[in-house]
Amino acid sequence: MKKLLFLTIALALGVLACTPKAGEKTTASVGKAPTIPMPTGNVRAKAPQAGPAPKIQIGKAETFTLENGLTVIVVENHKLPRVSYRLFVDYDPVLEKDAAGYSSLAGEMLTKGTKTRSKIQIDEEVDFMGASLGADQNGLSGRCLSKHSDKLLAIMSDVLLNPSFPAEEFDKVKTRTESGLASSKDDPDAISENVASVLRNSRNHPYGEVMTEETLQKITLDQVKGHYGTYFKPNISYLIIVGDITKAKAEQQAKKYFGGWAKGEVPTHKYPVPRAPETAQVAFVHKPGAVQSAIKITYPVELQPGTDDVIRARVMNTILGGGVYFNNRVNDNLREGHGWTYGAGTSLSPNELVGSFEAGASVRNSVTDSAVIEFMKEIERMRTEKVSNDELQVVKNVMTGQFSRSLEEPGTVADFALATARFKLPADYYERYLEVLNAVTPEEVLLMAKKYLRPDKAYILVVGNKDEVADRLKQFSPEKKVNFYDTYGYPVKETSPVPAGVTAQSVIENYINAIGGNAKINALKDAQTTAVMKGRGPEFVIKTFQKGGEKFAMEMTMNGQPISKQVYDGKGGIEYGMGGATRNIEGSELTDMKEQAAFCKEATYVSAGYKLDLKGMEEVNGSNAFVVEVTRPDGEKTTEYYDAKTSLKVREVRVEVGPDGQSTTVTSDFSDYKEVGGVLFPHTMILGGIFPVPMKASVTELKVNAGLDDKMFEVK
Repeated sequence: MKKLLFLTIALALGVLACTPKAGEKTTASVGKAPTIPMPTGNVRAKAPQAGPAPKIQIGKAETFTLENGLTVIVVENHKLPRVSYRLFVDYDPVLEKDAAGYSSLAGEMLTKGTKTRSKIQIDEEVDFMGASLGADQNGLSGRCLSKHSDKLLAIMSDVLLNPSFPAEEFDKVKTRTESGLASSKDDPDAISENVASVLRNSRNHPYGEVMTEETLQKITLDQVKGHYGTYFKPNISYLIIVGDITKAKAEQQAKKYFGGWAKGEVPTHKYPVPRAPETAQVAFVHKPGAVQSAIKITYPVELQPGTDDVIRARVMNTILGGGVYFNNRVNDNLREGHGWTYGAGTSLSPNELVGSFEAGASVRNSVTDSAVIEFMKEIERMRTEKVSNDELQVVKNVMTGQFSRSLEEPGTVADFALATARFKLPADYYERYLEVLNAVTPEEVLLMAKKYLRPDKAYILVVGNKDEVADRLKQFSPEKKVNFYDTYGYPVKETSPVPAGVTAQSVIENYINAIGGNAKINALKDAQTTAVMKGRGPEFVIKTFQKGGEKFAMEMTMNGQPISKQVYDGKGGIEYGMGGATRNIEGSELTDMKEQAAFCKEATYVSAGYKLDLKGMEEVNGSNAFVVEVTRPDGEKTTEYYDAKTSLKVREVRVEVGPDGQSTTVTSDFSDYKEVGGVLFPHTMILGGIFPVPMKASVTELKVNAGLDDKMFEVK
């Protein structure tokens, strides 16, 4: 994908204006944190002594159980005339094996139609009353004005008790899910999350299963129906009601709308507890062309919800990297101290099956190993040094404020009641929260760090550019080894070594011969191509015109409306944009246009002074490919991949820089080569990095030697 096309599409969609920079969270501010002015006058020499833990009054949650076993939790809050409902089905996680993801699809299918309502009817009824209704693999949730509560519950109970699982909606859900998977394969954070869950838990545990394109294709509508029929039972479920409602009315509604839900036996499941590796392991996912590395240091943790350890460990983790405290140690080090990232943090998550520890940040390639060193330094400092009383008190104050503010939301009280019921917590667990929090000592923080921080038994996972980063990570492995994985956590098979005698020059020559040879390429006088890109958003039609290998023009429309035209006459270039705007094309963009004017740019590499470097072999779409780094005379680099068997180009990766200076790694996959005028041209191209979801460009027409008029290449 050439830069001009990239810029045109990006500007048309407003992508460059609204996409956060790599490594930047959309909610984060950019740059250094604002300086807090120091007070004037008398300044305390040390932090004040902590007072007694504040007394808190947690709103009362009323609980009762229907005859069918459904537990109902009610939290009254009459400040606003609104009420929310959450139906939570509490079944054990299910090992889904080669159809991983069917429970997620089962939840999404709940709202797609019932025996008496179509999806459209459900949506219209909910919208008409200004309500909301959603579903997931653990049930339903809805919110409305209290005067509409019975209408909403009528729909919710119909959705829950009478889902029809229409086949046409199932196909739509699978298609949308497939698009989401394609998008996640290009997202370093999503890749990191997938691979981390596999490494921590293994694929033989529900927490280690990852939905892939292959598992999605194996999911059937019968599996979705079977999951619903097996696990959606009232005797393992909770109905949480929060808002402008009385207990009496809540009880009447629960009985009316959910009392007829038939109870039944539900399978239970037990799984081995995942264990951390015996020694630190370095894991790497190669993302060609990446200019940043997504770092994640992670391992499983045995930390059960509701224990006093959870509160003490949370204090420790907040000091180290907890998100509620901006000045935590890893963020202060990596962001404020070194300026390597927009944000660094850690999490320590309890879970009834197995918890997890994570530390992570996105940093530029050149400091990836340094960032890992600093992470390890901060983790080890927590394990070996007692925190000061002053630092501990600041963190306690932050956590106390955060907890107290959360109580302003009625939903928090409902969440507490649900957790108390699900995990069999002491009745006063949350009422004692601040008491336990404020009693935490530096000695207990150190004890928690030694117990739950194990950098020597961690997976050090990096998603990034293998060529620039991977070798420098060997220092963190006792075996001096880096293990490579694909985007779903499967080990990457070692590719064969480059055969003797193969060079970058020979790879390019073999490609030229494979598509028809120099004689056929030189016989081309002109070419015109029409390609269509379709996705969930707008439809783009791109027409390109080449003449004599020296002139080039491109016209683009979006949903039938012209958005851009570029013309290159062999010397200069101009772009005609939306609204009649024009601009001269100069510099590297002009070189891009000269490159696109060639019928086969690869045939010009030697004569035009390109530098070619054979980097090795990698697997691309299941086949081995030669990797050639191509450097233009102006210094711009592209990484190109040529299939080892067919010699055809299958991928091209380059870093594009937008008008605002933001870098984006653009990947173009080529396939479906067809002969036109004696030369093979790719007729399908998958574009990643430009759109939120990779887009497919399909050639609908390609003509050669049709006699293009020189006037269409005039730069006026």
